[in-house]
Amino acid sequence: MKLEILGTGCPKCIKLEELTRKAVAELGVDAEITKVKEIEKIMNYGVMITPALVVDGEVKVAGKIPTVDDIKKLIHE
Repeated sequence: MKLEILGTGCPKCIKLEELTRKAVAELGVDAEITKVKEIEKIMNYGVMITPALVVDGEVKVAGKIPTVDDIKKLIHE
């Protein structure tokens, strides 16, 4: 599973990464978590507001910080 955190490094982006790592650890799933900071790459996903979470190439949430439980649900969709 590939999880991507889209954002330029703002506090909200950092928080989303932290919560995503926590959700993955709690679920015990094997996931590669990467950060995408380049504006051009972020825009290629059609994301205009960050932070955003991408699960296996599909944008699941953008512009807000989901809870750990919400992230777990997004991972399992």
